[in-house]
Amino acid sequence: MTMHTFTVYVEDRPGVLNRVASLFRRRGFNITSLAVGHSETPGVSRMTIVVQTDAGGAQRIEAHLYKLIHVIRVENITERPAVIRDLALIKVSADQEHRPPLMQLAEVFGARVVDVAPQSIVIEMAGSEAKIDGLLDVLRPYGVLEMVRTGRVAMSRGVGTGTPRLPGPAAAIPDTETGVSYSV
Repeated sequence: MTMHTFTVYVEDRPGVLNRVASLFRRRGFNITSLAVGHSETPGVSRMTIVVQTDAGGAQRIEAHLYKLIHVIRVENITERPAVIRDLALIKVSADQEHRPPLMQLAEVFGARVVDVAPQSIVIEMAGSEAKIDGLLDVLRPYGVLEMVRTGRVAMSRGVGTGTPRLPGPAAAIPDTETGVSYSV
């Protein structure tokens, strides 16, 4: 069993995230990481989903995702060269005495301090999951008060196919009053 990373392009519609997550739940797959955001194409969002499974399970996931009505494209980028990052915000206990060494640690790891309060600092780091885990290990003795991580985001290296366009001459625009979608 290995970690498989999928990029899934979906239409920006209410309930699409729920349908995708429910598909994984119904099939008995545990999502390790899920990140969703807008793509460069209006009306299309990009999901990065990480699942621990074997090759057969990854093929089944891809096939089932394509069956969902608002899914435009699915790519398993596990074996492709890719840029993979995670973002973390870490709040650490920091009085006057411990603030300078914490700021030096952040700099060594390529992180930056984004907030300073009288008794704490917030460190932001974007990098590999292993590098963020390493930073966390050295920060724990100081007292990690809070932490949030985005989960894995990934993009294939080199020239890609880009974000797919919505089908049809123009994107269907839902009427927010009635929930009806009209195509032009």
